[in-house]
Amino acid sequence: MTERASGETDLIKLYSQRILALTTEMPLTERLDAPDATVKRRAPLCGSTVTVDVTVEDGRVSRYGQDVKACALGQAAAAIVGGAVIGRDHGELAHARDQLRAMLTENAPVPDAPFDGFEVLLPAREYRNRHASILLAIEAVTQAVEEAEARRRAAV
Repeated sequence: MTERASGETDLIKLYSQRILALTTEMPLTERLDAPDATVKRRAPLCGSTVTVDVTVEDGRVSRYGQDVKACALGQAAAAIVGGAVIGRDHGELAHARDQLRAMLTENAPVPDAPFDGFEVLLPAREYRNRHASILLAIEAVTQAVEEAEARRRAAV
């Protein structure tokens, strides 16, 4: 097999049917009218962006909206986050973020449930230039919840 054919086969594996299906089934794509916090993150290498809105009640995400302009891998990751984010607190989100980063960069296991859907992105480990895009949504929501909680504490 030629080097080019091998690279194309790897790319086809990377953009598996499961990943592409996630991009078309992304939940919670409506922005919120009056969020407690909004965070926009951008991956400088590829230009992917994710903007998330959160409402937090009793320390947990009660409402979530996202606007995703990213490659298929970033979209798939945002779909996984969107499907798991409601009811999560900052600690759970930070843990999932750290586990996803470790999965991509340190050959660590897939994040714990309910973020175990990130398993579909295991082939992306080899594509370091895609890691920032994959991390956008989980980083943005973790930061948004942190900001919402800080605002709540400051208002008390």
